[in-house]
Amino acid sequence: MAADPLSGDRLTDGRLADDGPDDTQGGVTADGPAPEEMYPGGPEVEVELRPQRRLRIWQLAPIVGLGAVGSLMFAFPLAFDFGDSGAVIAMLGLLICSCAAGWGMMAARRVGYTWPGLPPRGSGRRPDWRVVLGYVLLVALVVVLAVWRVARLR
Repeated sequence: MAADPLSGDRLTDGRLADDGPDDTQGGVTADGPAPEEMYPGGPEVEVELRPQRRLRIWQLAPIVGLGAVGSLMFAFPLAFDFGDSGAVIAMLGLLICSCAAGWGMMAARRVGYTWPGLPPRGSGRRPDWRVVLGYVLLVALVVVLAVWRVARLR
């Protein structure tokens, strides 16, 4: 009768242990390179890949500068009524101030800030229409009041 291939006497002749090869020194084998071999240039350094959520000085300086210049150009002709050119200077100041405000909003949006009541960028949520309508009405009111005031200079 032929020997059974599944019998235990063929596996017990000493070539394999129960959990792997017999050539272990000290009971543990090395699984990979040592940390010194992985980083030959020195110790491992962790680097944060996400950008920090804050506006830098080079982003804030032009926004604040343009906002201040635009506000002064808008306020002085309105406050002191500089003749016929006051309305033109005031409208130019309003334009510069509005551009600085838009630039500031876009810089803040890039950093990850949002307006109160609006969902964060990339969240997949839709903004509430009442909040958007409130912001649109607020901006429209400010524009109407500014244009009305400048038109009164003429």
